[in-house]
Parts: sequence; C-alpha cells; structure tokens
Amino acid sequence: MVRGYDISQIKFRLIKLLRDSTTGISGVEISERLGINRVTMTKYLNVFEAEGIIAEKSIGNVNLWLVHEGIEQLQFPDDYFQVQEKYIDYTIKCSEYAVCNLIRNCMNSEVNVIRLMTEVILPTIPQIQKHFDEGKIGKVEEQLMKNIISKSIHVVNLHKQNLENEKNVIIITADSQSILEAEAASATYHSKGWNTFFLGDMSSSIDLLFDLELTKLLSKVWKDKQGLMIVAVFSKTEEGLKFFSESFYSVKGKNDNNLHLVLAGKVGKKVKMKSDLQTEKFEDIIQWSQTKFENI
Repeated sequence: MVRGYDISQIKFRLIKLLRDSTTGISGVEISERLGINRVTMTKYLNVFEAEGIIAEKSIGNVNLWLVHEGIEQLQFPDDYFQVQEKYIDYTIKCSEYAVCNLIRNCMNSEVNVIRLMTEVILPTIPQIQKHFDEGKIGKVEEQLMKNIISKSIHVVNLHKQNLENEKNVIIITADSQSILEAEAASATYHSKGWNTFFLGDMSSSIDLLFDLELTKLLSKVWKDKQGLMIVAVFSKTEEGLKFFSESFYSVKGKNDNNLHLVLAGKVGKKVKMKSDLQTEKFEDIIQWSQTKFENI
C-alpha cells in the first residue's frame, strides 16, 4: 500500500499517464505526477516491466518509460462482454499478438479467472468449430486459431501466484479434443494457488500399465500425502472417462482420504462410473475443488 493506493490503483494511474504520452516519461516525472516516493515508484516500475505492461528506453542520458501498445486498464465486471467480442474477433483474424495482449490486459485488471475462462476463452472454441463446419476456414486455420487460444491461456500462467503445498491437482485428457479445456483448467487452478501437474493427452497410455504409471507419479508429486490431491480427467468420450476412472480406483488406497477423482465430461444416465465429481460445467470443477480443500 502506498499513500492510500494499492498496486492495482497505481497500475491504473500509471497506464493512464503513459498512454497520454507518445515520447515517454522519466521515472522522476512519473514519481512527481503520481505523488509517490521515487524509490518506491522505481520498484513498481520494475514490477510492471516484468509483467509486460510497460517498457523502458534510453534517449541519451535519460531513461523514459512507455506503455506497451494495446495495453489498457479494463473495468470488471462491466467489460466482460466487450472482452469476449474482441477475443473472438482477434482469434478469427489469427492475430496472436492482439489476443495475448487482451488476456494480459485482463490479468493486469484483476479479472476473475473463472469468468475469463467461461465467458471469454472457452466459448471461442465452438465458434471456431462452427466456422470450420460451415467451410469458412480450413483445417490449417482451425489449428492455428486453437494454438492462439492455447498461448493466450498460458498468459494466465505467467502471473506469479503464491502456491500452497497442500493444494495439488493432476490434469489429464483422454483425447486431443479436450486439450484446450484441460489447459484452461490448469491455468485456473494455478491462479487459485494450486500446484498443477498437467499431463496433456494421455490417450496413447490407455493400457494395462497406466495404473502403475499413476502410482509412480503420485509417489513423486504427492509423496508425503500432505493436503489434498485431485486427479481431473477431461474427455469427450465415455470410454476415456471410464478407463481413467477404473485406473484411479485401482490405485487409490483405503487410507487415501484426501485423494479425489474429477471426471470432466458427459456421462449417460445408464452408464455407471465412479468418481468424486462428474460434471460438464467448468466452474463447478474449480469451485468444488476449492470447497474440498477448505473442508480437509
């Protein structure tokens, strides 16, 4: 806290100040105009530079600060719809820089990450599929757009979080079609302070030896069995969910009370499949996990 301002307020005022300048402003002038001690302001400038919000350039003996192109301060929850429209538009245009900068703006504006995923990023995936199905884009463009979405999700992971040793999650996908949803879950867990172990598409490991591999993995990443460990499986097929469910429960011991399984996918009413949570709703997965941790 600096003279009644928290870091988000300092960031907002700094962006506004630098956006109005085309040539840049020195650290001394920034300190004076924002009314913040020069030493303290220098520390914040370095932090914001590391976050990719501002940049420093030298002109002669003077160091000037500028805001990166496209950086703006958003106001949530008012701007979710505006961000969603821009995100879809930039993705369809294959503008990776604009997409990633938009997500960076959101993170710097203290966005709710769950809402960012459920209202902005994930709804874009079926939009891309629709464009492909209608013949508006080809397979190459479709893959490029998915890669852009993936890179924008990783922007969320770049923001430092204080990870808690007792919050652990392993994320698996049973098919390549679920990768983006799983990446979104991984980034969201990370934003909530979880230690995330993202395995990606494990469909090639669907065999009799997977339970042994899972046992070895748990012994490495959860060897002291401290706190909570969740295994989250994402799949578009019941077969994939069923295989990993059976593998999980062949590994879980009687005393592993803090080891839980989440199945993220659609399961028919007549299909019997064991899990601690089964849902298609992204937000339910994160909220259930948080509640489970709070109750251990």
